[in-house]
Amino acid sequence: VQHVQATDGAFAAILTDGSVVSWGDLDEENDMSELHKRLQKVQQVQVTNSSFAAVLEDGSVVTWDDADAGGDSSAVQDRLRNVKQIQATSEAFAAILADRSVVTWGTRDFGGDSSDVQSQLKKVQQIQATSNAFAAIL
Repeated sequence: VQHVQATDGAFAAILTDGSVVSWGDLDEENDMSELHKRLQKVQQVQVTNSSFAAVLEDGSVVTWDDADAGGDSSAVQDRLRNVKQIQATSEAFAAILADRSVVTWGTRDFGGDSSDVQSQLKKVQQIQATSNAFAAIL
């Protein structure tokens, strides 16, 4: 095992071969066998209180567990390319892309919607998070 992350009720471990296994109180709607096939060459796993996001070697992102707390990234999946880092609040994720722009998803009140400040999120070097907000360092 290289690294372990935990939500409030589940775990995900990056194994030495770059695959991920997860266990615990996971959303029953997840097809874990299909998910584990996609979780290969994982570089980073980040968590909210109840969901996971994994950055793969090719810069794509796989999310799972509680859809409302960031586990469903389908609304932004087409923008989640060349991801370098992910940060999380308790119910949302923020990803820094290679061009140093930022993509957010998850619960709006926890930082999941950055559309009001998107034009300012250029040349981002780092993101930090509290339980319900993100701060970008330019």
